[in-house]
Amino acid sequence: MLVNGGPGAFHEAWRRTFAQDCAQLGLIEGRDFTVEPRFAEGQLGRLPELATEHVRQGVDVIVALGGPAANAARRATPTIPVIFAIVTDPVALGLAETAQRPGRNATGITSLDPRQAEAQMRLLKDVFPGMERVAALSDQTIPGADASGLAPIDRANKAAAEALGLRPQIVKLPAPTAAAPDPDFDAAFAAMVRDSAQAVVVFDTPLNFSHGKRLADLAVTHRLPTMFAGGMSAVGGLITYGTSVADTWRRLPAFIDRIFKGTPPGEIPVEFITRRELIFNLKVAQSIGVTIPPELLARADQVIR
Repeated sequence: MLVNGGPGAFHEAWRRTFAQDCAQLGLIEGRDFTVEPRFAEGQLGRLPELATEHVRQGVDVIVALGGPAANAARRATPTIPVIFAIVTDPVALGLAETAQRPGRNATGITSLDPRQAEAQMRLLKDVFPGMERVAALSDQTIPGADASGLAPIDRANKAAAEALGLRPQIVKLPAPTAAAPDPDFDAAFAAMVRDSAQAVVVFDTPLNFSHGKRLADLAVTHRLPTMFAGGMSAVGGLITYGTSVADTWRRLPAFIDRIFKGTPPGEIPVEFITRRELIFNLKVAQSIGVTIPPELLARADQVIR
């Protein structure tokens, strides 16, 4: 396993689920396979070295969580199968020739939803009809930035906000370094407050995903409503909405099983997760002094009280 982030309670919970899902396919950890995790802990520049460690170990499969991890694994080996998750667009990233027939040594699952930015911004307007300014928390590790420094996810959210008459503010966290391993989240929120942001959409980028709880706590401190992507309700944001990375993880054992049985990864189509989940956290709503309209609570998959 090659992971953008670090170990912790979230990862351990996933590992337990992963082992259970593998067992349902007859793959027992410790008997049929072992897991060798490598964590970049947000320092994405370490990923090539960690991927090379896996290759030297002679692993049979690399499970890469996150686009940067998947890219590092693909560059480290043209032969060892790579199964990716938490990747927005595997074709654009060069991980697959096409979604139907990846054609190389990588395949996997993506929760890419081309309508997610539009759906999230529209939901924010439904919750806060008078909202005019919205911040979007991104980071500089995302590939595909244009001349203005905006990656595809940044551009999609900027366009979606402007289409609804909102003024968007894209805040980009700098990539961690050995000298500064922790992003300056305080500076990011200070920038949002200076721009009079009325809510913040937290992208499911590598840095945000690794520090979700800290981001949610800072937002409460600044009394800023937050919207996190699907699968991140545990961090304590006001709203969780969109496709869930957790749904992608549950499919990983099926990919591993097919590869162990001899199917080349280039012949296994990329799977797309399209189910969106909607969760409201009324504890957070109360702490920051906002009210969620009852008709929206009725639409939710879950309400945390």
